[in-house]
Amino acid sequence: MNNKTKKLLNSTLIQIVLLIGAVVMIVPFLWMFLTSFKTISESTQMNPFVIFPSKWRLDAFKSVMSKMNFLRLYWNTLVLIAGRIFFAVITATMAGYALGRLKFPGRSLAFGLVLFQMMVPAQIFIIPQYLMVSKMGMLNTSFALIFPGLVTAFGTFLLRQAYMSLPKDLEEAAVLDGCGVFARFLFVMLPLTRSSMVALGIFTALFAFKDLMWPLVVNTEQTTMPLSAALAKIQGQFTSDYPELMAASMLACVPMIIIYILFQKQFIEGIATSGSKM
Repeated sequence: MNNKTKKLLNSTLIQIVLLIGAVVMIVPFLWMFLTSFKTISESTQMNPFVIFPSKWRLDAFKSVMSKMNFLRLYWNTLVLIAGRIFFAVITATMAGYALGRLKFPGRSLAFGLVLFQMMVPAQIFIIPQYLMVSKMGMLNTSFALIFPGLVTAFGTFLLRQAYMSLPKDLEEAAVLDGCGVFARFLFVMLPLTRSSMVALGIFTALFAFKDLMWPLVVNTEQTTMPLSAALAKIQGQFTSDYPELMAASMLACVPMIIIYILFQKQFIEGIATSGSKM
C-alpha cells in the first residue's frame, strides 16, 4: 500500500467518523422537530419504528403560542444575552490585561482567586448573589438576569492568556512613543485580541441562553422570564404534553439558529484563533 492510498484511506475513515458524529448530534434535534407535530399518544408510543407523525399537525405550536408571549420571552432573552456579553467583554478585557501584562503587588493572589472561582460550582454563589439582588430591590427585573454576568472568571482567564501570547516588543515600542498604561491597553493591545473577545462573546451567549437555575430563582414573573425559565414552567408536575414542550423548544431555538447563521464565520474564526493562543 503506497502513501497515496494510505492518505486516501485515512481521509475516508476520518470523514466517516465525523459523519457518524454529526448524525448522532443531529438526532435529538430531529426527534424534537418530529415530536412537535405529533399528538400526545403518538409522542408517548413505545414503538421505536414510529418516527414520523401520522399527520403533520400545528396544534402544539398554536397552543404554546396562545399560552406564552414569545415576543416578550425573545426580548427578555435578548436583553439577558446582550447585557452579559457587554459586561463580560468589558470587565474581562481590563482584568485580563492587568493580570497578563502589568506587574503589581498581589497579582498572583488575584489570579489565584480567579482560578478558584472557575473550579468551584456556580451554584455556590446563587444564595449570596440572590441576597445582593434582593437588598438592591432588583428582583424580577432585567438587571437581576444580567447580575451574575457582570464579571466572568472564565473570560478573565481567556483574555489573560490572549494578552500573554502577544509579543512584548509591541508594548515596549508604545512606551518609547510615550503611551501610558491606558493608551497601550486601548490602542495597541486591545485591537490584537479581537478574536479572543469574539470567542468570549460566543461562549457568554451560549452560557446565558442555557442558564436555567438563576432565572428561576430571581424572576418569578412570566413577564421578566427568559426562554429557558419559561420552558421549565410549562412542564407539568405529573404529566407533560410532549408535543407542546417540543414545539416550545423549537421556537426557543430560533434566535440562536438565526444568530449562528448570521455570524457563522466569526464564530468559527473566534473559537479557532483563541484556542491556538491558549
